[in-house]
Amino acid sequence: MQKNKRIKTGQKQFLGGVAPKDATGGWIIGIDEVGRGPLAGPVTVCAVLVPKKTRFFIDARSTLRDSKKLSEKQRKKWNEWANEKRKNGELFYELENISPRVIDRINITRASCLAATRAVQRLYGKFGLKGCPVSIYLDGGLFINDDVLRALHVSERHTKTIIKGDEKVSAISIASIIAKVSRDAYMVNLDRQYPQYGFSAHKGYGTDRHRRALRRYGPSKVHRLTFCRNFYTIKK
Repeated sequence: MQKNKRIKTGQKQFLGGVAPKDATGGWIIGIDEVGRGPLAGPVTVCAVLVPKKTRFFIDARSTLRDSKKLSEKQRKKWNEWANEKRKNGELFYELENISPRVIDRINITRASCLAATRAVQRLYGKFGLKGCPVSIYLDGGLFINDDVLRALHVSERHTKTIIKGDEKVSAISIASIIAKVSRDAYMVNLDRQYPQYGFSAHKGYGTDRHRRALRRYGPSKVHRLTFCRNFYTIKK
């Protein structure tokens, strides 16, 4: 098996195939989640690693915003931008999905924070970021496990949860978009396995169509039973 190569970037060396460029001023990790409220499917978290000097720009008509405020076409455009930057070693990200069964067992807030913690751990492990100047910004409601932060040598002052961070920090905004595009694609694939629920249309959210399908067919293996328990006609 071929070993990962160490790549020099600024004054640090990183493990992995590609490392962010021009990062002598330090790094930012932006973290956001999507899929907190749906009745089915995973919660998905994306952690994006970029140099602090990164310019988030496509063209004058493409404004980077929270994924919920962009059209599907706009999200796709920004997701393609991110993947091109990733290919060129100017941006990197990790995605983490937490299944409905784990959500049911530990609750959605803990599941989201677990996903955020795992995604950050993978970024640090892949690029050898321990001890590097990294600032971690999370969208409101997300937190990294304290023990993990200590193990990664990340101080509390370099980690900040920001209310409406997806509207204020570009790295969080792009994380929101990447997570949304990834989760939507996953739910479209689930629609092929469970066509009766219409996942490709609503992505697991509690639309009238989805609620009617739940009452008729009951929950599937990809439904969050703790989210569906208000439907008294559902047989668990």
